[in-house]
Amino acid sequence: MDHKIELLAPGGDVDAIKAAIIAGADAVYCGLDTLNARNRAANISFEQLIGIIRLAHQYECQIFLTLNVIILEREFKSIAKLLSKLVNTTLDGVIVQDIGMFNIIKKHFPTLDIHASTQLTTHNIGQIPFLKKLGTSRVNLSRELNLREITAITEVCNEYNVLTEVFVHGSLCVAFSGLCYSTSASVGNSGNRGRCSQACREEYETTPSGHNFPLNIKDNSAFFDLPALIDAGVHSFKIEGRIKGANYVHTVVDSFRKQIDGFLNTGELTQDGERLYKVFNRDFSNAFLRGDLNQSMFIDNPRDNSKVHAVSKFKADESQAISVVQIQDVEQNLQTDKNDIEAEVVEKIKHLSIEKVPLTLSFSGQLEQPLTVTVTTTGFSIEQNTFTVQSTSLLRASDNASIDKATIEKRFKSFNNAEFLLNELNCDKLNAGLSIPFKELTALKNQIASTLNNAVDIIPEVTLPKLVSYPKSDTAKASKAELSILICDEADVALTEVTDADIYFKLPDAYKRGCTKYVGFLRDNPRLIPWFPAVLIGKDYDAAVTILEQVKPELIVTNNTGIAYKANALGIKWIAGPFLNTTNSYALLAMKEDFDCSGAFISNEINAMQMKHIARPENFKLFYSIYHPILLMTSRQCFFQQSVGCEKPRIDNGCMLSCDKSTSITNLKGVSFAIDKQKAGYPSIYNQDQFLNMEIIEDLSDLFDSFMIDLTNIGAGDKASPDKALLISQFEELLSNKSQDEASPVKQQLNNLVPESTNIQYHNGL
Repeated sequence: MDHKIELLAPGGDVDAIKAAIIAGADAVYCGLDTLNARNRAANISFEQLIGIIRLAHQYECQIFLTLNVIILEREFKSIAKLLSKLVNTTLDGVIVQDIGMFNIIKKHFPTLDIHASTQLTTHNIGQIPFLKKLGTSRVNLSRELNLREITAITEVCNEYNVLTEVFVHGSLCVAFSGLCYSTSASVGNSGNRGRCSQACREEYETTPSGHNFPLNIKDNSAFFDLPALIDAGVHSFKIEGRIKGANYVHTVVDSFRKQIDGFLNTGELTQDGERLYKVFNRDFSNAFLRGDLNQSMFIDNPRDNSKVHAVSKFKADESQAISVVQIQDVEQNLQTDKNDIEAEVVEKIKHLSIEKVPLTLSFSGQLEQPLTVTVTTTGFSIEQNTFTVQSTSLLRASDNASIDKATIEKRFKSFNNAEFLLNELNCDKLNAGLSIPFKELTALKNQIASTLNNAVDIIPEVTLPKLVSYPKSDTAKASKAELSILICDEADVALTEVTDADIYFKLPDAYKRGCTKYVGFLRDNPRLIPWFPAVLIGKDYDAAVTILEQVKPELIVTNNTGIAYKANALGIKWIAGPFLNTTNSYALLAMKEDFDCSGAFISNEINAMQMKHIARPENFKLFYSIYHPILLMTSRQCFFQQSVGCEKPRIDNGCMLSCDKSTSITNLKGVSFAIDKQKAGYPSIYNQDQFLNMEIIEDLSDLFDSFMIDLTNIGAGDKASPDKALLISQFEELLSNKSQDEASPVKQQLNNLVPESTNIQYHNGL
């Protein structure tokens, strides 16, 4: 092994961060009150962040700040203010999801180190150069990957000088991170905005296979897989848990610290992992990492499993049945252990301080001498430090513009800030009736700030320039948005006979090895625009690249950034699909400037007001899907094992290619959700209602070049499909006369064709 191994710990609040530091974390990731994907965590203030950075660095521990949510247009002004403050700290990195955030950091805050969040769903080798070009220095890989896939991606990361992070412990999402919309579709509580409502942990009506928590998956733990991850070239072992407390964080970090150090020193795993069961857990699985996706990954209880484990272990150690009293004793002993952990952690962190550093400024000077400022910093856990600065000019006599304490307080009060507590401005040794140019006071202030900032000049606040919003490129069609259509059934190619609309053909998520079927199909149907899915792992990404290289279409739509990068390299025009979840102008600009993107779908997660002021780049088209199934989550795991049951004990490649089951589950509120698995597609869960938004055609036609309708039938289950040719004709008529009122025959006909529909996202937004 020739590379450093980093242990990266979660920090939801100050005590948890202190616990991680004292337990031996090499780095801690934490979030402020906003703009991070764990809004349910306690999180920290900016002032606390400054103290935390100082404390962590004393222990040679780095601090990474989570800014890992999608960003709304109106938020960039306040984001620029925050980044302007962060860039003047010694923060070690920011964790980012939004492509627009990458753009402004790379352009305006280049000294900030950018890490790509797991919310970017990074799972194939093409996504690494894409993220590198955006400015990332490290990537947190998708949790669904196995060791072989991680190794292949890490090799590419090494080529691009990008570090890799892998989650090694903590909660698992049953869905691909970044592709879960389980509650944003109904109430706007999006995981992409840090407000995950954990629908996957909810109780549902008992399924035919006898389960009440059919989506609840065990916790992840690679505690015994560390050697394999080291061999795979992984740099950072990341622990999940920013909603967990200090006791949990200290126990897990300390356990992993001992396991890593023991292995590096002896070549053997020295820890048994039993301490991990003494804090919150849902039992553990390493099935994703081992590529063994089976039913044992699920657990029919989302609550703490520590008592169950303790009792089960005791039973296993006994040769006969145990009594109720013995079970109570085991549970009491566990609670005693938990209390001991808490007491130990409290004792260890009580001396760790993140308080502001006390600061004293003493001013002295006399006639024909420079103005001298003596700066003294003191504080708990830091040594006293004193330095002096002097003015270039000499003090002159002046009755009208003399420097007094009030003038000095006005000029230097800003040192009472997030990092320093300005205890005193002492002017006792400054003679009265003396003056110096005010620009000299400013220079002294800047010199002090630079010295306190480790001799690094303070970077002025950045104001983002106003973006130009360009009109539609075709002025003749400026007032009219065109129709586009998505299909996935080869038989639906016949629809090209009934419309002149652009027709996208959705390619599968998975392919047989060496598959060339779609190369011939797309060559035979050049009017079809290839549509690439969001998830393409391993050989399936390779097959998708082969289609690009051999067909060389003029234009594609892609929901996968790896395919976007490859298309750009091949000189193929590309449109960012709806599952890239674009919500702001800076994301459009990044894709246009860095990858010559031709257009983008605007996210269906945002509402009319949130998209109204998005600025169109020059020669760039904007798209929006007005009719489609509402995807709630997509998973690499099987949803049928826990719902209707499945005869296969584990998922294999044949399941992916051939399974096309559908069923539904119903929560305790009586709301049902469709589970749908297309051949060569990932298992997915959908709303029972279809998304149908006719309002946007009248509201925002001037913003969009094209409105898309999805005729794939994916997510429909056993429901009868509306007549597709009739749907097309009705939508075309609607677009040709966008000002039709609610009682118009066209709208009534569409509502009849799609009786179970909603456009609540268009009103709720994020």
